[in-house]
Amino acid sequence: KYILKRILDIVFSLTLLIILSPVMISTYLFIIFIDKTPVIIKQKRVGLHGKSFQMYKFRTMKNDAHKERENLESLSKGTGPLFKISNDPRLLTGAKFLRRFSIDELPQLVNILKGDMSLVGPRPLFEEDTQLFNQKYMRRLNVLPGLTGLLQINERNTDKFSIWYKYDMEYIDNWSLLLDLKIILKTPFSIFSSKIQGE
Repeated sequence: KYILKRILDIVFSLTLLIILSPVMISTYLFIIFIDKTPVIIKQKRVGLHGKSFQMYKFRTMKNDAHKERENLESLSKGTGPLFKISNDPRLLTGAKFLRRFSIDELPQLVNILKGDMSLVGPRPLFEEDTQLFNQKYMRRLNVLPGLTGLLQINERNTDKFSIWYKYDMEYIDNWSLLLDLKIILKTPFSIFSSKIQGE
């Protein structure tokens, strides 16, 4: 099953990279136009078995925005390790559109090809966020983090950590290739039917 999941990841990520290449090129040029480089950033995230990896994203915030996180903690509406701010002052002009349709996440298709991530799984978090995990929730580190998951097709904009917890545990306990396929097929509908609340 693991081998089939890996084959599924490679086939889907390659296909999506080809199909969405015009969108990615346009996004690249847009970010250069409004705020120059870097366009794609690397964020240190926690992956399989707690091993750190560099996750790729289109930059939608000012340079070194993550360093400002501690100063903005009081504005966060997220619970637990979630950090979400409405109208985040660190966002670049026009970047809300990229987040609204998860375009900023597209470079993670390369992470999937590299084997750092899977198409489907719990979203990768920062190292400091994992310090708040309880023993049961540490099980999420036994699976590859994903680009999408049960959370993303049900309540992708939630700021409640209890909901993240619920869907992550549900995915781990009920994982199957059929479940992965259902999540992949439902993800586009979720993206186009929801509104972003800020991160």
